[in-house]
Amino acid sequence: MNMPSSLPVVRLKPKANARAIRHGFPWVYDNELVTDRRTKGLAPGTLAVLEDDKRQPMGLVATNSKSRIFCRMLDRNVGASIDQTWFAAKFTKALQMRERLYETPFYRLIHAEADGLPGVVVDRFGATAVVQPNAAWADALLEPMVAALVEVTGVSNVIKNGSGRARGLEGLEEDSAVLIGTAPAAPVPVVMNGATYMADLTGGQKTGLFYDQRPNHGFAASLCKDAKVLDVFSHVGGFSLAALAGGAAEATAVDGSAAALELAFSGAAAAGVEDRFSTRKGDAFDVLTALNEEGARFDVVICDPPAFAPSKPALEKGLRAYERVARLAAPLVTEGGYLGLCSCSHAADVTRFRGASLRGIGRAGRQAQLIHTGYAGPDHPLMPQLAESGYLKSLFFRL
Repeated sequence: MNMPSSLPVVRLKPKANARAIRHGFPWVYDNELVTDRRTKGLAPGTLAVLEDDKRQPMGLVATNSKSRIFCRMLDRNVGASIDQTWFAAKFTKALQMRERLYETPFYRLIHAEADGLPGVVVDRFGATAVVQPNAAWADALLEPMVAALVEVTGVSNVIKNGSGRARGLEGLEEDSAVLIGTAPAAPVPVVMNGATYMADLTGGQKTGLFYDQRPNHGFAASLCKDAKVLDVFSHVGGFSLAALAGGAAEATAVDGSAAALELAFSGAAAAGVEDRFSTRKGDAFDVLTALNEEGARFDVVICDPPAFAPSKPALEKGLRAYERVARLAAPLVTEGGYLGLCSCSHAADVTRFRGASLRGIGRAGRQAQLIHTGYAGPDHPLMPQLAESGYLKSLFFRL
């Protein structure tokens, strides 16, 4: 067992916000700690006891001197042993909720801090789980973590997706591999909201599919009966395939990736709606501009771009990009039609994102009613103390 005396100690500065940490905030930034040669010399992923400035223990943390987030809270019990049993308890708690929510084993199983595993994402695709260890401690303890994942869920295959911006911020190299079993030889079909999506678990974006938009796909589909639909930044057909399942007359998916559009078409074919589905490859801004020049009109237009504001320094530039999306998309919507605008930028809160969207709609000469605001599905729980865990916003307007 890791007793406090056997672990290194890191200590908060007197002016650090110890109250926030006691009330559940899971991070300690590098400028909040007393840092000396010993502290800075801790290997990334080292476990330590966090103390306040009065030397009172606050919890067991994972450290990373190479990251702006120096400490991530793992357990309020400083005597906890971070082993397979500890991981199994976390997975069991997470699995119980997902099994209550979903009838089939296709969901986000672990949503990082909100599920008690800081920096860790696990998406489940039936018998295969894709793990993103985006923090140094998770990389170091990957073996007991994966053993617990198999023990609790019974999955046959575990894939490590070691890519992405988050790992770079932790000073981690890109490293992807099959850890248990084999990788699926073909894209995995995933049924959501009556649509079939094809998830490429090894060559696709992130873990292969974005589960977070599931409820927003469903809401959008409710607007699409007999409609002509445009899905911009579509990836593998997120909104367009849901629209067709909801009875859309036709849907067009726009994306810059030919591979993603091929998967989208495969999903349409699997659902038997390929005759009402078309794709258009190209830069989304260029395609929106071209469609305006062509005089195209759609009953429903939905834009789900990548994170234009992934950090606070990028916020203003990102908000201008969201405004531009709205300005180019709004003229394509028929009178009385619907415009859906999405943001996965945690730095742009819903108020700032809504303001940018409305500026774009106004600059396009349109007036809007906001009819629905959507967030990530319940398999992406929000940690109330950590605003970053509530990154996804989807706004639906009637123009």
